[in-house]
Amino acid sequence: MDAGTKTHNGAGSKHSESESMYLAESSDDGGPIEILFAVREEVGALARALRVFEEKGLNLRHIESRPCRHAPDQWEFYASVSGERPGALDALLLELRSQSAGSVLQLSRNKRKDAVPWFPRTIRDLDRFANQILSYGAELDSDHPGFTDPVYRARRKEFADIAFNYRHGQEIPRVTYTKTEVATWGKVFRELKKLYPTHACREHNHVFPLLEQHCGYSEGNIPQLEEVSRFLLGCTGFRLRPVAGLLSSRDFLAGLGFRVFHSTQYIRHASRPMYTPEPDICHELLGHVPLFADPSFAQFSQEIGLASLGAPDEFIEKLATLYWFTVEFGLCKQEGHVKAYGAGLLSSFGELEHCVSGKPELRPFEPTKAACQEYPITEFQPVYFVAESFEDAKDKMRKFAATIPRPFSVNYNPYTQGMEVLDSLEKLRQLASHVRGGLDVICDALQKLHT
Repeated sequence: MDAGTKTHNGAGSKHSESESMYLAESSDDGGPIEILFAVREEVGALARALRVFEEKGLNLRHIESRPCRHAPDQWEFYASVSGERPGALDALLLELRSQSAGSVLQLSRNKRKDAVPWFPRTIRDLDRFANQILSYGAELDSDHPGFTDPVYRARRKEFADIAFNYRHGQEIPRVTYTKTEVATWGKVFRELKKLYPTHACREHNHVFPLLEQHCGYSEGNIPQLEEVSRFLLGCTGFRLRPVAGLLSSRDFLAGLGFRVFHSTQYIRHASRPMYTPEPDICHELLGHVPLFADPSFAQFSQEIGLASLGAPDEFIEKLATLYWFTVEFGLCKQEGHVKAYGAGLLSSFGELEHCVSGKPELRPFEPTKAACQEYPITEFQPVYFVAESFEDAKDKMRKFAATIPRPFSVNYNPYTQGMEVLDSLEKLRQLASHVRGGLDVICDALQKLHT
């Protein structure tokens, strides 16, 4: 289980306007409405846009501007408005879209009808919600193995403080693990490694020796997140980011859209090395990391994240459930056998044996059905979904994502590490030009291979 899948709460904590100028505070009580729109840098462009507010009977309470990151010839404007005239907001948005050079969005963190929930637009925006966690440090449930252990609770807070103070672009601080912590890791590592050759998918088994060679994976050493993150970055562009506790599903999935995985750094309690009630370093490094180094699986994971950006709350719950039955507890067919690729399986000795024992029910992976399937979080899964392949799972996820009601599509730009909202013809032309260049390269390569 991951940071972000324990709860399906799509609404995060509210921020003041001074903390995040693009994070809306208002709710359904008729308060101010936040709008983000872009105009070209030309004489009279802003005046024409502001005239629309007056014509629609909306009071402009506040406005801010900044250069558009993705289009040098445009400016973005954040506006806070209020008004009583029925239908005025819809008319305003329609008129602004007709004359805007870029996107026009109504912003909302607590989603109202027909509003777009706030979501990060650049990789640095992940700093805004990384600490909006559902639990922190020593805040353990009463049934947690470490609940009555003051030393363990204090240690957990040390790890939480590291994550709480982390910001994008910094190196992840190194941790000197204690002998007890290394011994706990060693027990888990040793038992799981016995099962990987027969139970894990080929992608996991291909990458695992590379992690031993390049990242210090061994029975007597807990790898450092920074070294593992650099390895992933060189393989697929994924990176790790330390997290202080459980994130909401919306925030956790948003990170995947940027190929960022929010990872814990602490380890489970030594009294029960084969059990953990929440994700720990064993779960992250042994379960998740090997697959994030595989290009096909990395793309599959990112597409779940991309589908979540700006999605309604009810679809965030469905995507979180799909994440559970794939990235966490997914099975796939390989060479006539069922193999595990989910991190919850690959980091649990008992459940890795259970999933292919013939006892649980195995169903073909169909997103529309898996998204509605209930599941337990404190016991072995009674139902697993089996994908034909990662490519087949990606194709089905894309079709499911197309059913999510959003007034735009998104595209991740790896060069700017930003999210492009494709809601105008100009942006589509820019993307098409980039895709055309890639196709030209493919055609040229095919011609050279043929000759």
